[in-house]
Amino acid sequence: MLIHDPLWMKVFLGVHITAGATSFLMAPVALVTAKGGKVHRRWGKVYLWAMGVVAATALPMAIYRPVLFLALVAVFSFYACFSAWRVLALKDLPKGGHAKPIDWAAGVITFVSSACLAGFGAFKPAIVQNMGIVAIVFGFIGMMLAFGQLKSFVRRPQEKMFWWYTHLGNMIGSYIAAWSAFSVVTLNRFLGNGWYVWLWPTIVGVPAIVLTTAYYRRKFAPRVKLQAEA
Repeated sequence: MLIHDPLWMKVFLGVHITAGATSFLMAPVALVTAKGGKVHRRWGKVYLWAMGVVAATALPMAIYRPVLFLALVAVFSFYACFSAWRVLALKDLPKGGHAKPIDWAAGVITFVSSACLAGFGAFKPAIVQNMGIVAIVFGFIGMMLAFGQLKSFVRRPQEKMFWWYTHLGNMIGSYIAAWSAFSVVTLNRFLGNGWYVWLWPTIVGVPAIVLTTAYYRRKFAPRVKLQAEA
């Protein structure tokens, strides 16, 4: 950020940093508290709103610069958190429930912007500040998130607890994005702006999502079986 930036950019940057720090600190609180409890819901909402402010301030700053790479990353980063929250209102999908227009719109926008991110990374890396491999990885992650949600709107989920796995995985995914931003801000002065500075949280976080989801699938299996037999 240069000294001659307009005042609104400096204000947005201050708000962006504050919201980012809030989300970075609040996510562990929500993760370790009892799922579904009052404390979990309270801090989960704080995290959601903080991530919303992060995205809302990142987009205009990235467009003003312009830094298309960061603008597109901001879209899928927030979508991970947004979709994790919205799925709690879509628990009735297996029983014939329907997604709302906002769910469709968010999914389509995220899929298209993520496809652009991956495409630019593969074929026009200069457009995304020569962050080719990072743009491809983040683009495909965003496309997978959006496609998974959109698919569930058309083909009803078969698992009763699908919403739990989506909520958990996407929330952790959004926290991975927060860690990526923190890593870039703190480590690039020592390690440069290489792909590893951006992607190490993803390399660590994705297996964590897989293992955590597998744990809860095993935990819920007896309960689901009993309900099916009842």
